Amino acid sequence: MKKFLLAFFGFIFLSFSAQEKTGFQLSSHILDISQGQPAGKVEIELEKYNETSKQWVSLGKKQTDNNGRVSDFLPYQKAGNNGKYKLIFFIEDYYKHKNIESFYPSIEVIFKIKDNEHYHVPITLSPFGYSTYRGS
Repeated sequence: MKKFLLAFFGFIFLSFSAQEKTGFQLSSHILDISQGQPAGKVEIELEKYNETSKQWVSLGKKQTDNNGRVSDFLPYQKAGNNGKYKLIFFIEDYYKHKNIESFYPSIEVIFKIKDNEHYHVPITLSPFGYSTYRGS
C-alpha cells in the first residue's frame, strides 16, 4: 500500500510540475519622468523577428492603462516564445494631447527572449529622452 501511495503522489507531483505556465510572458510600463507620473493611453506595438524571411511581423497593438501599464502581451506557449522582439512605443500623440513638443515620434526597443521566464520591458520617458531596462 505504501508503494502505491508513494507512486500516486509522485505522479500527482510530476503532473503539476510539468504543466506549462499560464498568463502572459511580457509586460511593459511607461513612466513619464517629465510629468512625474505614468503615461496612460499610449499605443504599443509588439513585433517578432522572423529569422527565415528576415522581417518583423506584428503580433498586435495594445494601449497603456491609466497606470501606464500593459500586462497582457505574449501569452505563454508550450513550445516557448524564444526569439527577437521589438516594442514600438508611439509617444507622439501622448505629448500632443499635453501640448508638449516631443523629439521622438516613437521609440523602438529590441530585445531577446531566451527562456520561459517573465520579461518586463519598461521605459522612462521625457519629451527629449528615454531609458529602458529589463525589469521584473
